[in-house]
Amino acid sequence: MPAFSPFSFPDILKSSASAKEKPIPVYVVRAEDFKSWNKKQSAALRTLFSAQGWEASQSSVALINDSHGTLNAVYVGAGKNLSLYGLATTVEALQKSVPSATLKKLVFALDSTGLSDEEITRACTGWAMACYQFEAYKENRKASPELVIPKTADKARIKALVQSISLIRNLINLPANALGPVELADAAIKLAGTKKATAKLTEDKKLLTYNFPLIYGVGDGSEKRPRLVDISWGNPKHPKVTIVGKGVCFDTGGYDLKPSSAMLTMKKDMGGAAMALGLLNMVADLNLPIRLRVLIPAVENSVSGNAYRPSDILKSRKGLSVEIGNTDAEGRLVMADCLTLACEEKPDLLIDFSTLTGAARAATGFEIAAMFSNNDALARELQDISLREEDPVWQLPLWAPYRSDIMSPNADLNNSGNNAAGAITAALFLESFVEASTDWIHLDLSAWELSGKPGRTRGGTDMGMRAVLALLEKRYAAKPKKK
Repeated sequence: MPAFSPFSFPDILKSSASAKEKPIPVYVVRAEDFKSWNKKQSAALRTLFSAQGWEASQSSVALINDSHGTLNAVYVGAGKNLSLYGLATTVEALQKSVPSATLKKLVFALDSTGLSDEEITRACTGWAMACYQFEAYKENRKASPELVIPKTADKARIKALVQSISLIRNLINLPANALGPVELADAAIKLAGTKKATAKLTEDKKLLTYNFPLIYGVGDGSEKRPRLVDISWGNPKHPKVTIVGKGVCFDTGGYDLKPSSAMLTMKKDMGGAAMALGLLNMVADLNLPIRLRVLIPAVENSVSGNAYRPSDILKSRKGLSVEIGNTDAEGRLVMADCLTLACEEKPDLLIDFSTLTGAARAATGFEIAAMFSNNDALARELQDISLREEDPVWQLPLWAPYRSDIMSPNADLNNSGNNAAGAITAALFLESFVEASTDWIHLDLSAWELSGKPGRTRGGTDMGMRAVLALLEKRYAAKPKKK
């Protein structure tokens, strides 16, 4: 593994500037107010705006120089509400327009005039995330502009969010030769230690001893042995929330081998585990009044003499037998044992994050997580929250008539549904391991930014984590931890 910590995050937000620094102000102007606002500015400033064609359209940036050609102000356009990534284009514009050596010496300060505290907190978080770079293997990196944040910003929340999103991105971006089942489990245990949580590790053949046959069956084909991490945080008397995160550190597809083009991004197949750890970090730092349990099955799906085969029949922790219709449908197998374990203690809420199906990508694309739930009211609540949080999830149906497509003549279930609606049949498979009395949400997500956007570099990205956090805060009346 390179000399790189997945726990590193952009440290470019400052509470105040030093006496030697004169911050360059960053002003936010709402597009709907531009005409009236512009009339109040000096003739010289209006001329500069006109020369740049700047009219405060959302996320547009105007860099203003003084008479000596030195940058002395930044103006950013915004819509009615300043979004999470509302200042991300500013970072991008500065990195493109200002030489790196110069940018390293500059400090910027967000002017909070006309902004709510919530907008300030969101925008400062987005500024930091626009400065994120995956730097494990690169000698040179872009300069990151420092930002002095207003006093009214929720500094604790910003720090927790930046650290959590950076952790998610780092874990997903690390290649499989640096982040296998051992390293993923180690990262989870390390995070648990920093949050005063307890962690239990079940490794290799002990998975059979303690009845996790599906996790073992998927992971047995790799020299990098399978393991299960079980983390508990919080007061046991508080409501129990359990999170399961799919931790397939690399997915070849097994004997049903993926084409090479489909394997190129399979280091992201542990994206569900990354979301679970990011959420753990947020819940602990904000001190939510819940007892949080995080389950991460960490495996690699490989091809070898020990690897499971199509038509094999495996037993599950729940006792249901599963015929293997496709070895590339491995994620639902490792998740099944964890969902069974989770339900054994009857949690108040059970949520899983998993990069489960290509069918979900076809249905909702790379920016929206497909969401399933056995509680429609809960699903609608999360969907509404996700849109407000700019972290969209969209409910798809747990269509019971499709359950016949995952039946097997030789076993209780088949892991590969004979149906084009693969996201639905995969969710129905998982539902078979969830107790009907347990409120359950399943998020089928890509965990990957395909093209790259301001604030969201190409590669690993958070999906659903912030939406679930907001749901937990609303549901359990959380109060942020005072720092």
